Amino acid sequence: MSWLEIAAVITSFAAIWLTARRNMLCWPVNLVACVLYFKLFLDVRLYADMVLQALFGAGIVYGWVLWARGKADTGEVAVQPLARGPAAIALIAGAAGALAIGWFTSHYTNAALPWIDATLTSFSMVAQYWAARRHAANWLAWIVIDAAYVGMFVFKGLILTAGLYAAMIALAVLGYKNWMTPRHPDFRG
Repeated sequence: MSWLEIAAVITSFAAIWLTARRNMLCWPVNLVACVLYFKLFLDVRLYADMVLQALFGAGIVYGWVLWARGKADTGEVAVQPLARGPAAIALIAGAAGALAIGWFTSHYTNAALPWIDATLTSFSMVAQYWAARRHAANWLAWIVIDAAYVGMFVFKGLILTAGLYAAMIALAVLGYKNWMTPRHPDFRG
């Protein structure tokens, strides 16, 4: 456990909590968390997750813009339904991405866990895209993804980060409930 990991955990927790509450501050806080985790994952040779943090940075900008445009008349961020067709396409893209990233990192890097890292990275991009598009299904994806991440981080000795991901499962459950519950018109998140 390092100071970098501690800072990354605290910042990430705050970012996910803000996201669950549909608070626009989630985006800049998420950006800081990405930078911290990029460096941490570089240090422990989880290269796919390191690259994921860079991709999350781009996704954060994308989500920030979409959320700013996607506010209801009440000022809150409006949740959008996820149709089956786009959901299936995203899941197929996640599987294809996992295969491509896993093959690359297993052949051309000294990645510690190339296949699990690649799979979690690819499906994290799907969940991040769904969050940016304001689909409540993102929280269901994060529950599954974060559960797998807990095991990977325990294996790599990143116990504090594993604890964060365990807490993020609980936050994802709360986020899903929050996003599926109609809000009072005066609520500003």
